[in-house]
Amino acid sequence: MTVFALGPDERKWCAELRALTAERLRPLAEQGPEGRVNRPLVAALGELGLLRRLFPADGALRALDLCLLRESLAQECTEAETALALQGLGAYPVVQSGTEAQRARWLPEVTAGRAVASFALSEPGAGSDAAALSLAAEPDGPDGWRLTGEKCWISNAPEADFATVFARTGGGAGARGVTAFLVPAGRPGLTGARLDMLSPHPIGTLVFDGTPVTRADVLGEVDGGFAVAMATLNLFRPSVGAFAVGMAQAALDAALTHAGARTAFGGPLKDLQSVGHQLAEMATRVESARLLVYAAAAAYDTGAPDIARRSAMAKLLATETAQYVVDAAVQIHGARALRRGHLLEHLYREVRAPRIYEGATEVQRSIIAKELYRERA
Repeated sequence: MTVFALGPDERKWCAELRALTAERLRPLAEQGPEGRVNRPLVAALGELGLLRRLFPADGALRALDLCLLRESLAQECTEAETALALQGLGAYPVVQSGTEAQRARWLPEVTAGRAVASFALSEPGAGSDAAALSLAAEPDGPDGWRLTGEKCWISNAPEADFATVFARTGGGAGARGVTAFLVPAGRPGLTGARLDMLSPHPIGTLVFDGTPVTRADVLGEVDGGFAVAMATLNLFRPSVGAFAVGMAQAALDAALTHAGARTAFGGPLKDLQSVGHQLAEMATRVESARLLVYAAAAAYDTGAPDIARRSAMAKLLATETAQYVVDAAVQIHGARALRRGHLLEHLYREVRAPRIYEGATEVQRSIIAKELYRERA
């Protein structure tokens, strides 16, 4: 298989996954409260074996498999896609850097959909500049620390059963001196609140008031937490593009259906040149983004040296494309698409966030420019 075409088995699997999502997962998503963790949906992802695909027995998740999962789920149910992706994002530091005890305690629960994970990196003053985080881990005895500060814009917070938390242990400035901790819910001094966001998935804050952690909670090495964060983000960043492609495809499909059935000015909308050209532009951009996402995933899976640039390009193009395609689909539909409960109304709210999280569009452009000159050198 090349990065430009999926094989027949992969195409069949994606089609089966879309059908399964529509039949089994979408009804659970529709029944769940918006902006809250949907535990029946997470449990169904475990029961159907979809979370198990995130955590293969040998621990080697292919980036392309992750992209196909996220794209297929997103086409039919963005809530199911997001619930799956957040399980991976929150738990993958445990896979990559956790101790045997940490993996044994949490990974079976996450894979089964019984435990909800969270990835706590961003802060009120540290979003795109993740190295500016200030959550303090003050020494507490010979083998522990106390966490003091706040995390903000954290998916699944404060309802998650555990969080991968990045705190400053004082070993240096910037990216140096950051340590990753696995912090279960219920630790003393740990509170949080839900945030009411435009995006419909659960987001909140975590507040640490002298919350105790020990060396048994450390993921990876002390002062090596930034590498833990980047290892997870490098794997998941191309798949954010896949999520965006799935949403864009759903919007394109809706626009094609509507333009073929809606009559205006004496014929179907699709026969108006302005609409036909718009649909052609939308389809071309979606396919371009899809190919770039697949290429970035394949580069990650083969250990290519230019993965940072490719991942940034994939996320940049795919998320910007999704915003454009959803907006164009709304325009083709007219006012009906803005009515609460319409697919495009949902996508219009959902599509905005991926241009910000896991590295905003502007950050991706900076990464690309930096990598272009690094490669020339």
